[in-house]
Amino acid sequence: MNIPVWKPIYLLFKLFGASVEWEVSVGAAIFRVENGRRLYLVLRYPSGHYDFPKGHVEAGESEEDTLRRETEEETGIRELSVFPVRESIRYFYVAKGGERTRRRREGRGIRVFKQVHFYPAETTERTVRISHEHTGFEWLPYGQAYDKLTFANAKRVLARAESFAAGQEGKKASSRL
Repeated sequence: MNIPVWKPIYLLFKLFGASVEWEVSVGAAIFRVENGRRLYLVLRYPSGHYDFPKGHVEAGESEEDTLRRETEEETGIRELSVFPVRESIRYFYVAKGGERTRRRREGRGIRVFKQVHFYPAETTERTVRISHEHTGFEWLPYGQAYDKLTFANAKRVLARAESFAAGQEGKKASSRL
């Protein structure tokens, strides 16, 4: 279903009693440099699509706190230099399967208006320990990572991260966003 992801539309759905949620998540386009080239981490999800690590902002968390927690939970990566540039995407989906069942049990909406903020982040870690949320991962150079990503939004995030990272070679990321 192709519904514009704008807060007024979400509020209209909610006003008319639809089972909807507005969620905010944070993620990272993670890269490491090996032999002078950037390799990006892409994760394979059970549905078969490829994307970046991301997750919900929990109460009291900053965006960077969420990014670091979700990255560690989903990949095992702890060491990150996060760059202070954000690319935001929005999308709509209807929960299916186990997620739909869980959302209903928790009294949450099954129609989800999602906003995700992504930041480029560099690591020196090579080892990845994926969570139960994923079925695989790959470290890929920009062109291959771009081709592997499933959604146009993710490709836009990667392009922005690559553009920013290319301009930052030799500079250090800030410790805080």
